[in-house]
Amino acid sequence: MTAPATPAPFASRPPRSPTVAQLVEFGAREFDAAGLAFGHGTGDATDDAAALVFHALDLDHGQAAAAYEHKVGPAELENVLSLFAERLRRRVPAAYLMRRMWFAGLEFEVDERVIVPRSPFAELIQAGFAPWVEPDAVRRVLDIGTGSGCIAVACAVRFPASRVDAVDLSPDALAVARRNVARHGLDARVALHQGDVYEPLADRCFELIVSNPPYVSDAEMAALPEEYRHEPDMALRAGADGLDVVRRILHGAERHLAPGGVLVVEVGDSEERLQRAFPSVPFLWLEFERGGGGVFVLTKDDLGRHRRALTN
Repeated sequence: MTAPATPAPFASRPPRSPTVAQLVEFGAREFDAAGLAFGHGTGDATDDAAALVFHALDLDHGQAAAAYEHKVGPAELENVLSLFAERLRRRVPAAYLMRRMWFAGLEFEVDERVIVPRSPFAELIQAGFAPWVEPDAVRRVLDIGTGSGCIAVACAVRFPASRVDAVDLSPDALAVARRNVARHGLDARVALHQGDVYEPLADRCFELIVSNPPYVSDAEMAALPEEYRHEPDMALRAGADGLDVVRRILHGAERHLAPGGVLVVEVGDSEERLQRAFPSVPFLWLEFERGGGGVFVLTKDDLGRHRRALTN
């Protein structure tokens, strides 16, 4: 008798009556065998598979040790395998399948209208941007390129006496951000604006300007794994050298910072290109305990001293 075929798109037969631990192991093997790419809130195949299993089974990550011993029933198994199969067939980030992601300890709704929250800004926000700002002195925050609204919302939570303006060029992204602002009960303190960089803000000034803008060069876009192509092109692509948007942020930052104000921007792998473009500017590059990089700090005074270099 011929053995039953392995169901597509899996490379091996799924386990029968598995525990959560066995199901996560199966998913991780399949994801690695298929050469999936990670980095959208999960670091590797095991993290990715675990996220999907815990989501499908509505398990508590805080009770992971007990959850891994849970025996998975037939209906539960079918739900998990369905998510695994979609992850394999479409190469879509797990966050889009779950329709949620966590950032700075908060849960956010996400879909393919916004990039998946994964910035090291989470660590900075939870630390109150120490030592560059005095948390009690922060009254106005600007988030440029807000996407899902995760940075804006997290800043509003971390600085409860502040008001946050959040700008994005995409009306689709702002629709997602609006849901997340309402989800966290922050409609009165987080204002969303459609426009390019500082365009919607008139002459408003801020103690803190933050941004995780598009910073991927055209050449880098062409080489991205398929998972990244599910994210909005306009949220990633930033011209030939990846600095188109960052230049506009730098050009207008001094005018929109209050005295003593601070600009914090993530440029990822464009860090070296930015330093070459502005060799005289004293970018302070931050280090993170939880990984990540390519984030700089400039003060209003820094920007003023190097105004000519930044506006040419």
